[in-house]
Amino acid sequence: MGRLRVIGWQALSLAALAVAWQAAGHWGWVDPLFVPTPSQVASALAGTAGEALPRLGETLLKTLLGYGLAVLLGVSAGLLIGSRRMLNDVAMPYVVALYGIPKILILPWIALIFGLGFNTAVLTATLFAVFPILLMVAAGTRDVDPVLITAAVSMGATRWQVGHKVLLPAVLPSVLAGMRIGMVFAMLGVLLAEMFAGNRGMGFLMQRLAVAFKAPELFAATAIVSVLSIAVVLFLEHLNHRLGRWR
Repeated sequence: MGRLRVIGWQALSLAALAVAWQAAGHWGWVDPLFVPTPSQVASALAGTAGEALPRLGETLLKTLLGYGLAVLLGVSAGLLIGSRRMLNDVAMPYVVALYGIPKILILPWIALIFGLGFNTAVLTATLFAVFPILLMVAAGTRDVDPVLITAAVSMGATRWQVGHKVLLPAVLPSVLAGMRIGMVFAMLGVLLAEMFAGNRGMGFLMQRLAVAFKAPELFAATAIVSVLSIAVVLFLEHLNHRLGRWR
């Protein structure tokens, strides 16, 4: 199936969904107090954008800072743990156990220590994103064929050359996959922190709209955040393809 045909079917399915949604609201099949129609959301979007866009910038800044820390820590720790058998055997059970703890349980402690606001949101984003990145990078490092490393060393490659020419290209798909997942988790962490332990940002705005039962504005704010998240993930996907050629 050609690319244009796929895009056409996707657009048609979205249009059909919007029509069905509008009809359900028009005929009273859903309560507009909780599920507004697309036309109501579109109308609210114009009024919400002025307040939402500056808050979206704040949320994006916190997300990028937390995400950057998570990538730095996750990739470094993943390479270290994955490349050393003893360290992997000792540390990985603790990493998996920490990953299994619902991070929302730790949010009150972060807020208690660092207060409400910017720092709590950044640290929550880091906490949400670091473990998926670490686990994927460690798994990718463990799966590198040792024959490749042995062959490079036998040909006189230095440790830096082995890492740059052999290990990095082999682990790159795992790094990029972890980065894509980590970005989604980082934004989730920031939004949750802003909703429950913040006083600014999109999460705070969405929580305020929900309490006020402003469903059209809430749906509009959700759409704005969703578009941003999709755009960032698509950018990382594009980066994956570009770096895949280098690999």
